Amino acid sequence: MESRKANLLNAYERGFIDRFTTKTSHYPPELIINSKKENVLSPMLDALESCESFVISVAFITEGGIASLKTVLYELNKRGIRGKIITSTYLNFNKPKVFKELLKIPNLDVHITDQSGFHAKGYVFDKKDYSIMFIGSSNLTDAALKKNYEYNLKLTSLDNGEVIQYFKSQFDDLWNNSTLLTQQWIRKYDEIYADTKHDDKVLQLIETKKPYRYDNIDPKEITPNLMQEEALDSLKNLRLTGERKGLVVSATGTGKTYLSAFDVKNVNPERVLFIAHREQILLKSLNDYRDLLGGDPNDYGIYSGSKKDINAKYMFATVQTFSKESHLEQFPKDAFDYIVIDEAHRSSASSYTKIINYFEPEFLLGMTATPERTDNNEIFGLFDFNIAYEIRLQKALEAEILSPFHYFGVTDYVVNGETINDTSSLSDLLDQDRIQHIIDKLYYYSHAGEKVRGLMFVSNREEAHRLSELLNQRNYKTKALTGMNSQEERQEAVKLLESNKLDYLITVDIFNEGVDIPSINQVVMLRQTESSIIFVQQLGRGLRKHEDKEFLTVIDFIGNYKNNYLIPVALTGDKSFNKDKLRKDVVDRSLITGESTINFERIAQDRIFKSISKATLDSMANLKRMYHYTKNKLGHIPTLVDLQIDQDSMNPMLVLNKFDHYIEFLSKIKEETEPLTNGQDRILTFLSKEIVDGKRVTEVLLLQQLFKGPVNKAKFQWDMNEKKYYMSDETMKSIIRMFTLEFYTMQKTEKYKYPLIEIRGENIYLTKEFRTSLKDEYFKKQVEDLIDLALLNAKEYDQSTQLTINEKYSRADVCRLLNWEKDETSTIYGYKNKHNTTPIFVNYNKSDDIDESVRYDDRFLDSHIFQWYTRKGTDLNSKINREIIEDYKNEDTAIHLFIKRDDDEGVYHYYMGEVDIDLKSAENASIGLTDDQHKVAKMNFIMKHPVDYNMYRFIDGEK
Repeated sequence: MESRKANLLNAYERGFIDRFTTKTSHYPPELIINSKKENVLSPMLDALESCESFVISVAFITEGGIASLKTVLYELNKRGIRGKIITSTYLNFNKPKVFKELLKIPNLDVHITDQSGFHAKGYVFDKKDYSIMFIGSSNLTDAALKKNYEYNLKLTSLDNGEVIQYFKSQFDDLWNNSTLLTQQWIRKYDEIYADTKHDDKVLQLIETKKPYRYDNIDPKEITPNLMQEEALDSLKNLRLTGERKGLVVSATGTGKTYLSAFDVKNVNPERVLFIAHREQILLKSLNDYRDLLGGDPNDYGIYSGSKKDINAKYMFATVQTFSKESHLEQFPKDAFDYIVIDEAHRSSASSYTKIINYFEPEFLLGMTATPERTDNNEIFGLFDFNIAYEIRLQKALEAEILSPFHYFGVTDYVVNGETINDTSSLSDLLDQDRIQHIIDKLYYYSHAGEKVRGLMFVSNREEAHRLSELLNQRNYKTKALTGMNSQEERQEAVKLLESNKLDYLITVDIFNEGVDIPSINQVVMLRQTESSIIFVQQLGRGLRKHEDKEFLTVIDFIGNYKNNYLIPVALTGDKSFNKDKLRKDVVDRSLITGESTINFERIAQDRIFKSISKATLDSMANLKRMYHYTKNKLGHIPTLVDLQIDQDSMNPMLVLNKFDHYIEFLSKIKEETEPLTNGQDRILTFLSKEIVDGKRVTEVLLLQQLFKGPVNKAKFQWDMNEKKYYMSDETMKSIIRMFTLEFYTMQKTEKYKYPLIEIRGENIYLTKEFRTSLKDEYFKKQVEDLIDLALLNAKEYDQSTQLTINEKYSRADVCRLLNWEKDETSTIYGYKNKHNTTPIFVNYNKSDDIDESVRYDDRFLDSHIFQWYTRKGTDLNSKINREIIEDYKNEDTAIHLFIKRDDDEGVYHYYMGEVDIDLKSAENASIGLTDDQHKVAKMNFIMKHPVDYNMYRFIDGEK
C-alpha cells in the first residue's frame, strides 16, 4: 500500500508538475486520444479485465459499444465479478435494441436516469485497494471508443482519494434515484421510441456517418471511393509506361467490379469482355456496369451455356462456356479492346489461360481479393507481374470502405469430456448440449439490428442439413445450402434471407466467393480454419456495407484444432508466420483499426497459443510453398530482404533458423546456385546465425564500414555515440571478441572456423579470408543481402540501450549484449551475477511433468510486481543470493528479468526490463512436497518499467 502510494505521488508529479522527473512512476495520468497509435478502448478493457467491480455512467450507448465489452464481461462473470451502468434516454439516442443487449449480460446491473440534460461519460474500475478512472468525452459507442477524435483522461486513485470518493457518491445518488432496466421498461420505451421523431442531425453529430453504398443511387451520382481513386490512378500510370496487363488485389467488398467499370469508362474501349466463373456474378456485374456506364441496354449481353449475346459491346461470359475452342474461334484475336478477369486467382486454370492466351486486347485487367493459391500455380506472370494496386482488409477498414466488424473467438463445447477437435464425429458436432451451447453464444454475442441475417459455415454437407433441422426444431428459421443445390435454389434462399423469412443459411463452402449479400450481419464459423484464404473469404461475405447494419458480428467457435494458428494470420493478413508476432497479435487489442474489434474468450485464446506453439511453420513443405509464392509474385528469385519487406511473404528468419544460410535452402529446393568455398560457407553461416537478427546494430555498421577499408576503434565508438547507439568501451571489446570468435564456445568456434576481423594497433581490418571471399560477386551479394536484412531487423530494437523491453533473447544473446567475455549459457542455471549484471531467466508456466521440487511459484502479482524464488537449495544465506542482494544495496549490479511463457518458446525469453528488489519482502521459504522440502529464498521485484499489459496478458494467461 505504501509502495503504491509513493508510486502514485511520483506519477502525479510527472503528470502534472515535472515531466522530466526521474522518479519511478507506475500509474501515470494519461490523456488518451483515439488515433492509429492508441485508442481509449484498449486501456479501458485492460482495466475492466483485471477489476473487482466497476461502475459506468454514460448518456449514449450503441450496440457496437456493448459488443466491444462483451468478451471481457463474459470472463468477469465466470469469476463472479459484477458491475453497474447508468445511462439515459436523452435525445432518444439509445435504441431499444441497446437496452435489450444490456439485459443479456448477466453480471451487469443497469439503471436508467431521467436526470435533465444527462450527458455524463465516466468509467471507474475498482482494484483491490485502488481504482482506475476514465473521464472525458467518450460515450459507450464503438466510434467514440476507437475512432472519433476524443479526449479522455485516465487517472489512478487510492480508495481514500477525494475525487474518486466524490465520483462514487454522485454515482450512488444517481443510482438510487433512477429506474431499474427490465423487460417491461423496454416494452414501454419501444413504444415511445417508435412514436418519436428523431433529429437525424443531432444523432449524426453524436454518432458516425451512415454507411455508404451504391444501391439505389442515380448512376450520375456514383463516384469512386478512396480505394478506387487510387487504383484508377495506378492503372492509368501503368498504361502510360506501355504495359498492357495489370492485376488489382482488393479486399472483398471494396468494389472491384465498379473499379473495373470506372476504368473502362476512362479508357472508353470499343468492346469489353468480362470473364467470371458463375452466371450469378455475371448478372450482378452486368447491372453494375449498366448503372455506371449507361447507354443502350442492348449493348450489354450475357454469353453462357443458356444465353449467347454474341454481338454485345459489353460481353459478360462464363469461363466454362467461353473457353471452349468452338466458342473462342468465333471471335478474332483482337475482338476485345479491354478484358476483365474476375476472381483472377483462378486464372492459372487451363480454362482461363486459354482465353488469356487467345486474345490480344489493348489491356487485360485481373481482379482478386486472394491472389494466394495452395497449388503453387502462379497467376502473377499471367499479368506480367504488374500488381497495379493492392488493398487488403486492414487498409480497407481504415479507409471505411468496409463495414466494421466485431470478431468473437469463442470456446467450442466439450462433449463427453472431449473438446470439439479435428477428428470429432458428426454425433459430437450435433450433440444436443453443443447445439444449446451454440444457441447461447448466438444469443449473447448477438448481431447488429433487430433481425439476424446470418451465414453459418460448417464442415460437411451432412452436418449442414442436420444442424439446420436441429435449429429449426429450436424455433430458428434456417436452410442448408451445399454444392448439391442448383443456382436457382441458392438464389431463392438468398432472397428468403434478405426478406427476413430465414434467419440463417447454413453452408459448407459454396458462399466463399462470388456471392453478394450486403445485409448479412452475422457470420458464424463452426468449422476448423483450414486456410487463412478461406477464412478471409468467409469473413468477407458480411463486410459489405448496408443501410440496415452498423457492423458485422463474427462468431468463431474455436475447438482443439491444429490449424488455430491461422486465425491471427487471417485477421491480420500477416503471412510472415513469425510465431512471436502471432502470439502478440492474439492479445493486442489495437490490432484492427477503426471501429472493428477482435476478442477472444480466455480458453479459446489459450487454444490458439497452443496451436501456434505446436505448429511446424518451418516444415520444408511450408517453406517451399511460401517461397514459391513470393518468387511467382516478383518474377525472380527473392532475396532475404524481398522476403522481409513483402507483407505476403514468410519471415526470412524461418529459413535462417532452420538452415545454415539462404544458399543452403535454395540448393535444397533445387534452385540454381553458385558453389561456395569452405570459407565462404562458414562466413555466411556466422553472419546468418549471429548478426542477421540485428539485436546490436553497431556490429552490423562496423562490418559495413570495414567493407570500405580499415576502421579506427576510437573513431567508430565516437560515431556510434553521435548516432545515439548504445556504445561503451566494454561494448567495443565485446564486438571485437565476437568477430574474432573469442566470445564463442569451442563447439561454435569450430563451426564458424574463420574470424572476420583482426586487430592491428588501434585499427580493425577484415581478415584475409573474408577480403578474398568478397572478391566473388555472388558471395558478396549474399553478404550484402544479410547485412541489409540485419539493418531492417535492427529497427525492431531500441538501439540506444543494451536490451529492448518485450523483445526475445537467448542466454547467449544476453551474455553477448551485457558484454561478458564468454558465452556462459551452460553455467547460468536460471541466473548468474557477473560483471555488475544479474540476468534472471524464468519459465513462467511450468509443464505438468516438472518435478515438484523445482515447481517454483514465480509469477506477476500485478503488472508492477514480480514474485521470484531463488535456485533450489539456496536461501538468503547462500553465497550467490547474498552477493546479489549486497551488490544491489551498493548499486553495483543491474538486475535484468527475462521470462518465457512456457517450454514451447524454446531457448528465447522476453526481456521484461530492469528490476529493483523489495528488500522488505525477502525471506527464506521452501518448495517441494512435504516429505521432500528444499530451501529457497523468496522476494518481490519491483519493475522499473511496468509490464506492457498485452505482454502481461500473454504471459500470465493461464494463471
